[in-house]
Amino acid sequence: MLVQLQRALSRSLSSVVYRVALAMKPQVIFVLGGPGAGKGTQCTKIVETFGYTHLSAGDLLRGERMREGSEFGQLIDTYIKDGRIVPVEITINLLKKAMEETMRLDQQNFRFLIDGFPRNQDNLQGWASVMEDKADVKFVLFFECSDQVCIDRCLERGKSSGRTDDNRESLEKRIKTYLQSTRPIIEQYQQQGKVRTVDASRGVDQVFADVKALLDKEG
Repeated sequence: MLVQLQRALSRSLSSVVYRVALAMKPQVIFVLGGPGAGKGTQCTKIVETFGYTHLSAGDLLRGERMREGSEFGQLIDTYIKDGRIVPVEITINLLKKAMEETMRLDQQNFRFLIDGFPRNQDNLQGWASVMEDKADVKFVLFFECSDQVCIDRCLERGKSSGRTDDNRESLEKRIKTYLQSTRPIIEQYQQQGKVRTVDASRGVDQVFADVKALLDKEG
């Protein structure tokens, strides 16, 4: 009888440990769209309403570029100014470190918006090799708007953002990179039924109304 009770308790404990481990696994939504599509603005509103943690691949890279003593700072700076995509090893390392730190500080913070990633096939393959068993990708939240809207928004933002890539020359390169490298990734996820598209050409509140309805439905 005692042995049976111990076995039952062991099974129950194992089940609890398994459920805790499952809950702790990062739940990820990739947020994609052209430069200026409003990804960062909408992510801020999602964080306020739903409690996700927002990780911007671009912000992490820009922060690492500015970090004193960074071995990758100059390399990142060159890639960003040229409108090119930074090597995947650097980006994934920064994302992984940010997620681990967030969950270390609060185990309940396991839902993440990863903004501006994956941006090309190399990013996708890098994520699969490093993170496939460590995080669950729920879907891609795709903010869709025309290239011209993206350019106009970024030029306006550049008046006050201080970002070195918010100028017409860099923007044209970024748009080209986005169309050639990121759109195929979105289409690949669409074939898997894992893309949720929002019309991002409208005002912030109109866009967020659709985002909220979508996330309310997805749970």
